[in-house]
Amino acid sequence: MTTDPRAIALVDGEHYPSVIRAALAELPYEVVAAVLVGGTEKLRSGSPELGVPLVESLEQALQTYGPELVVDLSDEPVLSPPARLALVGRALALGVPVEGPDFRFEPPVFHPVKVPSLAVIGTGKRVGKTAVTGMVVRTLARALRVVVVAMGRGGPEQPELVEVAPTVESLLALSRLGRHAASDHLELAALAGVPTVGCRRCGGGLAGAPGVSNVLEGAQLALTLDPDLVLFDGSGAALPPVAADRRVLVVGAHQDRAVSTGYLNGYRALISDAILVTMAELPGSAELASTLGEVARPGTPVLRTMLRPAPHESVAGERVAYFGTAPDAAHAGIAAHLRDRFDARVAHVSGALADRRRLAEELALLDVETFVVEVKAAAVDVVLETADQRGVRVVLAANDVIPLDGGPDLVELVERLGHELVGAQRMALR
Repeated sequence: MTTDPRAIALVDGEHYPSVIRAALAELPYEVVAAVLVGGTEKLRSGSPELGVPLVESLEQALQTYGPELVVDLSDEPVLSPPARLALVGRALALGVPVEGPDFRFEPPVFHPVKVPSLAVIGTGKRVGKTAVTGMVVRTLARALRVVVVAMGRGGPEQPELVEVAPTVESLLALSRLGRHAASDHLELAALAGVPTVGCRRCGGGLAGAPGVSNVLEGAQLALTLDPDLVLFDGSGAALPPVAADRRVLVVGAHQDRAVSTGYLNGYRALISDAILVTMAELPGSAELASTLGEVARPGTPVLRTMLRPAPHESVAGERVAYFGTAPDAAHAGIAAHLRDRFDARVAHVSGALADRRRLAEELALLDVETFVVEVKAAAVDVVLETADQRGVRVVLAANDVIPLDGGPDLVELVERLGHELVGAQRMALR
């Protein structure tokens, strides 16, 4: 004898209660409760009789009744498409699928990891996620043996372990073999100083599930190194398919706020233990951080930060051109940072690593001693190749993640996450 799946229904007051009651009776589920998501036009009283308990919030309904499914019977104008997707994200964050008349959303599947793990995820491409991963790695690796598993669109066919930091010469050699030599795992191996496993993925769902990836195989390879902690680096808005113990979400202040805080990015915020707003020197970042605080779980720290280049070798007194992916509005701050902290003579700041035509035009006009290069996009096959042809010195650059004045201590936050994962005593002993 089969049992119909238990379901919670989302309903609105733009439908007559009698219509809702009839619809609930037709569903092939055992509807155990309903949530009124808004609307009053068709309601003669504040609490319509629907034949099932009416619960105030989706979270309360899910926690009280433990359903296997949420069925959405709401519609415009009570819930706009973004508002409906925000509700979907709230259900997915609690592990419950959502379906409607022509859609179904499943929570991404996360596989367990046998050691403590942390994932850095993002709301899109070019938000500074790998810069944050590098900062987290450098902080935790002072006390722990950390291995990074990085997932990218250009990663290797088989998970690739990199234990020796790549050099400019080795990156060029890989590029000349047809490899994507600016893949995130190579960037992190070169600049973070820890063993890194490179993985690939193709496709990404609205809630972040990768279409195809070899991350699980990469995680197994990482475990052979007996790490204290594995740090998973996401790819764009795609999530590593692992049940990370903690997650840090990275949101770019240059993104459309309706997108970065809405739709299923609300889900990403809800499953995260800390949120970093990058490029927060841009207008509107305070409002963005406030909105993210409202979307996330209560008490989730939201920090506003800036990304600033950190050359791995001295560039003092040298006439340099910097190549990265930051938006134009951040270039003046980058130039000032290179001048003030590293005593460089900055001739040019480029954000064109992802725009090959513009990058070639800029390179054609430059006459400098040194290229300071972020390992992204066309960094190797265009910028490093050009430098090699011209005899220009190349210095690879990581990114420092700098909290805005008055914000919480970022290093302290990362160390606290490490303590939570492996224990303060173990960290103190190393």
